[in-house]
Amino acid sequence: MLEENQSITIKGTKDGLTLFINDRGSFEDVMKELGDKLSEYNPKKDEPVVPMTVKLGDRYINERQKQQLRELIGGKNRFTIDFFDSNVIHRDEALTWKENSDVKVINRMVRSGQVLENVGDLLLIGDVNPGGRVVTTGNVFIMGNLFGIAHAGSNGDREAIIAASYMKPSQLRIADYISRAPDYETEGVYMECGLIDEGQDKIVIDRLQVLSHKRKGISGFERRILNG
Repeated sequence: MLEENQSITIKGTKDGLTLFINDRGSFEDVMKELGDKLSEYNPKKDEPVVPMTVKLGDRYINERQKQQLRELIGGKNRFTIDFFDSNVIHRDEALTWKENSDVKVINRMVRSGQVLENVGDLLLIGDVNPGGRVVTTGNVFIMGNLFGIAHAGSNGDREAIIAASYMKPSQLRIADYISRAPDYETEGVYMECGLIDEGQDKIVIDRLQVLSHKRKGISGFERRILNG
């Protein structure tokens, strides 16, 4: 995309503009070249604002540098940055991503009055007794009996699911949805899951096998749980 000795290239797309920034030159050189290019552009005040995606390749820029780009590209120009696309993330962001994407395996029983909280997906090998509660930002997998409360997607993830070997919960929660009425049979169900059905606008109980169809982003770990 970038010609030799060029720090930046701007391409038009059907969604707006894409700004490609060479990841080898200095940020100061990039800003100077971009400023020179933008100085040739004199938009009229009534022109529509054009969205721009900034592709950084293997370059990492901090929040101060992002703000500098926003001010230079916005300014008197009719552009706005919609998205920064980089192959590189900060160490803290990587650690957060790892924490959120890892499956935490815990072998214990959650008794009445106890609360087990987790970040990311949780695999609990044990029972959740009546009065016990499990809360996680990701999915909940229980290899045991779920009699208490399970809350998946506690940070607002409506794609999260709750699965259990035997499901007869006192309450299911996914994101901001709460299952107050038992959609499951009175005697409970084996190897099923709870998930949000957008069409019905509620939590429903279904067979584990439906996850590969209803949750296309299901991970390899979850596939092993389903398929053995």
